[in-house]
Amino acid sequence: MDEFNGRTALISGATRGIGKAIAKRFLEAGAHIVGVYAGNNEAAQAFADDNQQFSDRFELFQCNIADEKQVAALFRKIEEKHQSLDILVNNAGIRRDAMLAMMSYNQWQDVLNTNLTGTYLMAKQAVLLMMKHKYGRIINITSPVAHLGFSGQANYAASKAGQVALTKTLAKEVARKKITVNCVSPGFISTDFILDLHQDLLAEYKKMVPMRRFGTPEEVADAVIFLAGSRAAYISGTVLEVSGGL
Repeated sequence: MDEFNGRTALISGATRGIGKAIAKRFLEAGAHIVGVYAGNNEAAQAFADDNQQFSDRFELFQCNIADEKQVAALFRKIEEKHQSLDILVNNAGIRRDAMLAMMSYNQWQDVLNTNLTGTYLMAKQAVLLMMKHKYGRIINITSPVAHLGFSGQANYAASKAGQVALTKTLAKEVARKKITVNCVSPGFISTDFILDLHQDLLAEYKKMVPMRRFGTPEEVADAVIFLAGSRAAYISGTVLEVSGGL
């Protein structure tokens, strides 16, 4: 794991749930972390408190990844301080569940803006930095709902399917620059992203999983670490499912 010493990793949604576990894994592996969060200052402070032993190797920025100007400003800061970026993990995502016939335009657009447009904006800026040094790892956190489809999640499913298509296309565009682009696709993971659902629905979801349990954020983080490392140098344009056989 010492291969991440001196590497800089940018992680969106880094202070909660899966993103928090990913950030912790990279810190433990020696990387410098640039963590992005949308607006939960309490969670950001808790992350900082929990990782004081790594305080010299992480920094947190509040940024709306769906805002082009804010993303550009974030990357200017990264380039000024670190000159290069080695790893990008597009983890931030939101849900605004509703049946399609009852879904408001804002519910549709908010999810697409954050989950898909945010991935585009972050990946675009990252590629421009990575191409200068002919090295990079981009990992987009998608979801099995991209191909399974769940009632009430047309917006979420569309955004996640879009991430997969973006990943496969970008992987071809940057392959000669030694940049890999992949997806990690977590199934039902024990975070507040799903645990706020009704208990009856959670029970039904658990029955859908062949392993009959929800995954942990750390299990997703292990998959991300693998794709970010040297052993995955010939893996690009693919989707690694972490779903318990869903």
